[in-house]
Amino acid sequence: MYSTKIIKQVKRKKKPGAGVLKILMIVFGVLFILMGIVFSRGFMLPGFLLICLYFAFDMFSQKEYEYVMEGNHFTIDVIVGKKHRKNAHELDLNQLEVVAPNWHEKVAKYRIKGGTERLAKYDYTSYDDEIPYYTMIIGDGREKIKILLDLNEEMLRTMKNMFPDRVFFA
Repeated sequence: MYSTKIIKQVKRKKKPGAGVLKILMIVFGVLFILMGIVFSRGFMLPGFLLICLYFAFDMFSQKEYEYVMEGNHFTIDVIVGKKHRKNAHELDLNQLEVVAPNWHEKVAKYRIKGGTERLAKYDYTSYDDEIPYYTMIIGDGREKIKILLDLNEEMLRTMKNMFPDRVFFA
């Protein structure tokens, strides 16, 4: 059997108030440093701390996800600040229960409101309203988990070919 490797990169959309918050941190940081120069050195420390907080916020607010499907293995990596990569999940697709759009009846029993089963939920979507996201219910070790993903057409078709009774399209 042929093994295919499909990679999908998802960039998380920035939250609405993030730009305003960044500007406010820079303005207040510079203002405190100038007040420290002119009035008292006691204002310098809060100014430097605000500028350090700005850089930390800027780094941790940039999140990207990478889905890699190679054969029966599905890997999800989280990339923070375009530098730091962390492997979030390594899953075996043989333990897949269902992949369906979030509104589909096959995943209705796993919804927060109105569902009967509660699972640990992991959200690896872009938060873009234009892109439909899919719910994956899969076994991870001894427990089942619920993962929200922005899957592309190629990954869905490959999963559908491998598991035709467990994968559903939008």
